[in-house]
Amino acid sequence: MRTMQSRSYLRRAMHLGAVAALALMLGAGAPDAQARKRGIVGQPAPTWQGLDTWFQLPKGKKALDVSDLKGKVVYLYFFQSWCPGCHSRGFPTLQHVRHQFGSRDDVIFVAVQTVFEGFHTNTAKKALSTVESFSLDIPTAHDPGRGGSGSLLMKRYRSGGTPWTILIDRKGVVRFNGFRLHPDQARARVETLLAESP
Repeated sequence: MRTMQSRSYLRRAMHLGAVAALALMLGAGAPDAQARKRGIVGQPAPTWQGLDTWFQLPKGKKALDVSDLKGKVVYLYFFQSWCPGCHSRGFPTLQHVRHQFGSRDDVIFVAVQTVFEGFHTNTAKKALSTVESFSLDIPTAHDPGRGGSGSLLMKRYRSGGTPWTILIDRKGVVRFNGFRLHPDQARARVETLLAESP
């Protein structure tokens, strides 16, 4: 008797599992595809206005906005000070590309701590010390959002978390965004953007 009940239970579980899988494939109950999509490749880079805490800015500047950088290639890097992937992959890639193009004035590197969790740990002070620990003297912002609501730029750029790299072309259009970018791929992408006319 117990064996027959077990088989019956197993058949029902398999049937329900198949129905659930089919519903997911057909999109029933799932957010629409646009809501799941991350990043904004091909779109104009959104403003950085609203970021109040900046470090290592060019002399005389109190803030920086993407609109200030038209005509330049922008390497924008989102991180959190406590993010292991930021330390093991994101920052080393940023260092590599910065080393390759750091002497050029038509490539700008900017790091933003986009806080979406750990608000008491991922502080402005930690943002600066993290960037300095990688010997990067680049403009750095701290973005906890308004009233602890989470990063403004994460929402505007539809990032999936950290580490997140964004490459913006000379016309101010996002040409790459994503979690993983190998140093050689990053260098090649920047070279391609530099070869394009402003």
